[in-house]
Amino acid sequence: METNELIALGLRISTRRKQLHMTQETLAEKMNVSIQMISNLERGVKCPKITNIIKLSEILQTSTDYLLTGNDYASNAVTANRISQLSDHEKDIVNALIDFCLLTDKSKT
Repeated sequence: METNELIALGLRISTRRKQLHMTQETLAEKMNVSIQMISNLERGVKCPKITNIIKLSEILQTSTDYLLTGNDYASNAVTANRISQLSDHEKDIVNALIDFCLLTDKSKT
């Protein structure tokens, strides 16, 4: 991995850990690694082993896709599958809601 990718990975780990109100110490204990290792991962100093990426995704309750790329493809697929099960009328409602949310978000900027 390149340096900027490691930094982005570390930021996603740190952000997700904080969202779960977890300390570096707690994450280190769950990972069975040192606090220094967690710090190094979060700062993009060290590249985690594949097995540790899998373990991180489980502990941080997210996908490996999200940790590695910032995209949660698994979640997107689940959402697409759920939407495909809706009637045409229900899909229209979902699309209208999305349009409303996008318009509301643009008006804030």
